[in-house]
Amino acid sequence: MTDVLESGSGSGSGADTPSAASPVPPLPQPTIPPTTPPVTAPVLDQSTREIDKATFVPLDVETPPIGQALAKAAFVRQLQLQPDEAEVIRDRYPELAEPLRDPLTPSPFSPAPLSAFAAIPTHALEELGQAVVALRHERAEDPDQAGEAARGAALQALQTAVVAAKGLEANTTAPRMGLMNLERLEMTPAGIERGELVATIPLAPQEETAVTYKEWSVQKKEFSSIVTDSLETFSETGVTDNTELSQSTASQQQHSNQFNITGTVSGGIPVISGSVTSGYTGQDTSSQSATDSRKHATTLTQKASTRARQEHKVTITTTTVTGTSQTTTRTLRNPSATNPIRIDYFSLMRKWRVRLYRYGMRQTYDVVLPEPAATMRRPYAELEALKAQLGPFVFNVPHNDITAEVRKGDPEPPKTDPPTPKSPHYLVLADQFDAQVPPPPPDLPPQTYAVETGPLPQGRGVTRMPLNLPAGYEIVRITISGRMTSFAGHLGQFTIEGTTLPFDSFPDKIFDPGTVLKRGTDGGDFMAGATGTPVLVLVFDQVSTQSLLLTAEVRPTHAAMERWQFDVWNALYTAAQTKYYAQQQDIAGRISALEARLNDVDTLTLRREESDEIMKNVLRYLLGGRFPSMPKEVLDAFAAAKVDVAHGTGFEGNTVGPDSTLWTTVRQYEDVVRFVNQAIEWENVVSFLYSYFWDLPESWRFIRGIEHPDANRQAFLRAGSARVVLTIRRGWETRWVNFVEHGVIDDPNTPENPSQYWTVAQEIAAYDDRNYPGIPPANPGRAAARLEDAVFTTSTATVGPSTRPVSIPVASSAGFVVGAQVVIDAVHGLEHSQEAQKITRIPDGTHIEVAGLDKAHAGSPTAPFPVMQPGEKGELIAEWNEYTPTSGTDIAVTSNLSAIS
Repeated sequence: MTDVLESGSGSGSGADTPSAASPVPPLPQPTIPPTTPPVTAPVLDQSTREIDKATFVPLDVETPPIGQALAKAAFVRQLQLQPDEAEVIRDRYPELAEPLRDPLTPSPFSPAPLSAFAAIPTHALEELGQAVVALRHERAEDPDQAGEAARGAALQALQTAVVAAKGLEANTTAPRMGLMNLERLEMTPAGIERGELVATIPLAPQEETAVTYKEWSVQKKEFSSIVTDSLETFSETGVTDNTELSQSTASQQQHSNQFNITGTVSGGIPVISGSVTSGYTGQDTSSQSATDSRKHATTLTQKASTRARQEHKVTITTTTVTGTSQTTTRTLRNPSATNPIRIDYFSLMRKWRVRLYRYGMRQTYDVVLPEPAATMRRPYAELEALKAQLGPFVFNVPHNDITAEVRKGDPEPPKTDPPTPKSPHYLVLADQFDAQVPPPPPDLPPQTYAVETGPLPQGRGVTRMPLNLPAGYEIVRITISGRMTSFAGHLGQFTIEGTTLPFDSFPDKIFDPGTVLKRGTDGGDFMAGATGTPVLVLVFDQVSTQSLLLTAEVRPTHAAMERWQFDVWNALYTAAQTKYYAQQQDIAGRISALEARLNDVDTLTLRREESDEIMKNVLRYLLGGRFPSMPKEVLDAFAAAKVDVAHGTGFEGNTVGPDSTLWTTVRQYEDVVRFVNQAIEWENVVSFLYSYFWDLPESWRFIRGIEHPDANRQAFLRAGSARVVLTIRRGWETRWVNFVEHGVIDDPNTPENPSQYWTVAQEIAAYDDRNYPGIPPANPGRAAARLEDAVFTTSTATVGPSTRPVSIPVASSAGFVVGAQVVIDAVHGLEHSQEAQKITRIPDGTHIEVAGLDKAHAGSPTAPFPVMQPGEKGELIAEWNEYTPTSGTDIAVTSNLSAIS
């Protein structure tokens, strides 16, 4: 709602006034009102708002050389002194042997020897650190180091010693004790006052003007409807290609030669007659049969899967805007004939009374932790590794890398008996990409061809003989074997055109097996490289019979091998691409799931996780990395009882679990665990995050790139270190000082040699018991302090100390109650003269009698000491007023502008 003023001016009787305007009664002549007492606006205490806050105050106290057991024990643990190093240092520095007897005897850390570190002088530990640094530097520079690994370990040990020495110097020189003031802001409504001057309307004598007052309001309603559809599809396709090639060749040759001679001779003489019959039969039968059968089968299976997720989000937003407007026009007229007037419009402001109370104090312990979020960065490192695997598909296998040979460097087969031979390289690639690949063209046996001529003519004859070679194969060489005979009474001749066979005469010709045919042009292998169906021309002359057999050695052609390489490459490419895209989908799914797990967390859980990490890092700092929260003996017992150690599940049966004796190692640390958790107010721990460059430089790039939708979590993840202010629980102040200074657990008694920290802890505990922090108020002057629900006065007398009741002269005893506790005096620097006593009697209006005084208190007319009866709200440190605007408007006639700010 807004007020708008519009004015129109006129003179005389107001003839120019709009007809819609309603005239107002004549304004009276302004007069100065009589003096009246100011009206105090009521304070609405029931509408008070409160905000809790705290103020941290570090203490600048000289650090004693004796004490600081916690920091010294942490130095010795970090030093990681080895037994051989301790022996060398004892020999080289005998003066350190006695004060450093425990540190020079390395053993697992336990709370028991923690108190032993308090009595060790700081300078002795600093000398130990320097000695260890010198010894490890000497060993790191030793040229007789056995290998790079040993030298690297020596350099790492040297770096550890240097960091530990610098850490001891920083931890023992800078004070860690401090105090925290617990404060509260209270804001209470205290009335309405005039605010800024909005507008003025001056009116001359007898002037009349019209003022239009517009008031409007706008109401806007917005309705959003979000509909999200999610569709996930999965497709899997499998293709199986079976190719089977069967080839059978049968060749049979039969040759028969039969020769018969029969002779009969008969004769006689008159006395003797005789007859002789002679017969000769010769038969030669030659039969040759060859059968070749080949079967080639190839099975190729291709499988591809696709997973797609589609999300469709529809947002419907309906906005409704309604408004009302009201306009009022008024006529203003100055009735005076001599005096001008002015109409002033002011905005109205709400007044708030703001009070700052200090109601308590806590002791603090300050530590700096490196890499507070180191554990929580592990999922982000995994996320970066997954995102680095996303990218386009690349296949780097060249065609010429696909061979049927065994490559040197390919993986060895598993040892078997008998040994398994190494696989060809193309099968190694197939195993690498999970592919089904065709085998290479097989090595075929030699192809045999019987020369079939039919009956040969007597004379010269030519026979053309085709060689049907297997598809994809070429001739390496051709050999000839067999025999020929010539016609009776003639010499035969034979040759093959294009070869070096001589066309010589022979009665019988025999070709020994393995006779290689050579080209007549250059002496090379005849028909080498021929494919398909080459034709041989055989020339016979006077050859009656022949039984020749041609044998062709074949091998796969270059084109066939390239085709096979291409098929294998396609199969490898398809399998690799399918496998790659499946991996990419899996990686994308893992990235989405990991990002959802990291980002879809409510704010309360985020803060709780950060608090747990701070607590864990503090415990690591206080108790050391070797603190056995779960000893190895107990872990071994859990493993023997078949407990799922990785998930922390077990003891689901009817038995209680491991024997109680196994928990003995844990029990000796229970006091430390209980003390640390009780002495520190973990719910009030304050942490300050420092930027990434306080971390290791190698991790800067990664840490800068960590993103999270929650700004506080992102800052926590990017923090290189963190300063943590531990708030000590009320009543545990002296116990904590004994723990960090002397290594004594849960002991509130005064030590033999109390340090300044002990007295500070005592004072903080006393102040907090009285609900008064012991620091003078922030208002100027002690007497100006105002305490809510408390009574405050001052005294100019000098009193105490006394064990008997003491009567203290005060400015006023009004409001003090017999039996109540009063706080006497204040803190002056490190001089703690403040104390609390109980009121025993109030004799009159200017005296208060207390039970006694432990300290002397000197007051004077110029510097009286305060006497206060504290209330529940605490000490009022400061009070002021704040103003907030309202929608109201005030009007005044000829107001005094000089009195308006």
